[in-house]
Amino acid sequence: MPTPAPLARPELPSLAERIDPLVHAALARGSASLSLASPLLAWLDWSLHLAASPGKRADLGSLAWQQAQQWTHYALACGAAAGRAPAEGCCVAPPAHDRRFEAPEWQRWPFNLMHQSFLLTEQWWAAATQGVWGVEKHHQDLVAFGARQLLDLASPGNQLLTNPVVLERTQAQLGANLARGFLNAVEDLQREAVHAPPAGTEPFQVGRNLAVTPGKVVLKNRLMELIQYAPSTPTVHPEPVLIVPAWIMKYYILDLSPHNSLIKFLVDQGRTVFCISWKNPQAEDRELGMDDYLSLGVAAALAAVRDIVPKQPVHAVGYCLGGTLLSMAAAALARTEPEALASMTLFAAQTDFHEPGELGLFIDENQVSLLEAQMARTGYLKASQMAGAFQMLRSNDLLWSRLINEYLLGQRATMNDLMAWNADATRMPARMHSQYLRQLFLKNDLAEGRFMVDGHPVSLADLRLPVFMVGTLTDHVAPWRSVYKLHHLCPAEITFALTSGGHNAGIVNPPGAGHRRHQLLTRPAEGPSLTADDWLAAAPQHEGSWWPAWQAWLAAHSGAPVKPPHMGGRHKGALADAPGSYVMVR
Repeated sequence: MPTPAPLARPELPSLAERIDPLVHAALARGSASLSLASPLLAWLDWSLHLAASPGKRADLGSLAWQQAQQWTHYALACGAAAGRAPAEGCCVAPPAHDRRFEAPEWQRWPFNLMHQSFLLTEQWWAAATQGVWGVEKHHQDLVAFGARQLLDLASPGNQLLTNPVVLERTQAQLGANLARGFLNAVEDLQREAVHAPPAGTEPFQVGRNLAVTPGKVVLKNRLMELIQYAPSTPTVHPEPVLIVPAWIMKYYILDLSPHNSLIKFLVDQGRTVFCISWKNPQAEDRELGMDDYLSLGVAAALAAVRDIVPKQPVHAVGYCLGGTLLSMAAAALARTEPEALASMTLFAAQTDFHEPGELGLFIDENQVSLLEAQMARTGYLKASQMAGAFQMLRSNDLLWSRLINEYLLGQRATMNDLMAWNADATRMPARMHSQYLRQLFLKNDLAEGRFMVDGHPVSLADLRLPVFMVGTLTDHVAPWRSVYKLHHLCPAEITFALTSGGHNAGIVNPPGAGHRRHQLLTRPAEGPSLTADDWLAAAPQHEGSWWPAWQAWLAAHSGAPVKPPHMGGRHKGALADAPGSYVMVR
């Protein structure tokens, strides 16, 4: 008899496949989801090349000697001026955006010497971390960023005994400010332990005084709810507006309090407005990917809008990553159904990620692999993990100033609706976030024509519809020069607005708000593109909000007003009142 063949054994995962992801996930938990390998490699690259660059070291030694002479001269001049800042000025002036030492108390001895010494040290490290021969640019940027973070730890403004403003407050209040600061710290730790929202957010509630523009949920699937807003004018422009917010934020940043709601502004201007409200994903949503956000999100919403408002092209609007997602969908529609969209508007949305700004410091193969190991365990990326990276990018504004005010000066910042919204963050499903980081940030597939939609690569060069873009001057998430790059990727008519403010406050920019300004310039279809710096020099400056300029642009690309469409269409009706249920999930 023939010998029976041995039973096939199922191939077991290797030890590397079974153990290493667990170890990497544990490392991520212990390092606040930040890779330790990336900065270590960067510092090694920088230090080895600096060691092999005697000329650079000599330059740095010369700079240190010059700074020592400057500081000594300044200290002697302060002594001659009885401890105050001398009339001829300081050794080094802080950057225009740096307000850490602008209080008059910093001009008195010995605090004037302290902050000047600190600024000179910052200046020296900036020179030391730049221009070292042979260092990879990503490593150079990481070392410079790390040096700034470490220096901030030693800043005299961030210490109790070397901050004159804190010392005067402590003396005047006999330490009551420190007692209040201690209680603030205890309260914050307690709230963090039970995952409660920050102190002061209680008066702001979605559906009560936030996201209160009247409307109905007209579509719901496993990924999003689509809200249609009730008209507030007797007639409306025939073309509806569909808003695609980013999936890393709750949509109601565009529908905050009535006085600064962009959605209410559009409705009051005679617009039929629809907005996607993304689901806050749970562990069971781990396999949702970019294709799901395109099909269940943008495509499903667009189909519903066109069913409710038939025979009309749609003004599509995307904010941040929602704008990136919208540009993918628009490029796909340009090939299959170009008449579907009347225009596209992008708020602080990148389409080319080659130079994404300082956020790119946290996105390399080491960092992405670490996040993937952690997301494999949880099924999603937590909002706190993203918030930590954003805080580090603007540590003086978002971290240190808050710690000083709340814990040393003992004063809580007055909460507003935008701050309350910012605390109501969302998660991101594991598969989608991994695809987003790898395909957009690491590979730049969208800008280079490799991103696949429905099995076909899409090209931004196919876009021919009118485009309105908004960049914000101090954006640390989507720097305006990176946003501007769409000019070089497609031949469409592009109207670009550059507004004061940051990634959020620059967009939430209602008419009548003080100290607002913007620049505006249109590049005609097939026209030559200016560089970002040439655009900045050529674009006219305007006082006030950019919202009216955008509304005028929409009107120029819209038809004559008609009667408003039925809510939810003639046969489907509404599923629930706005703001719906998905926005309520924390």
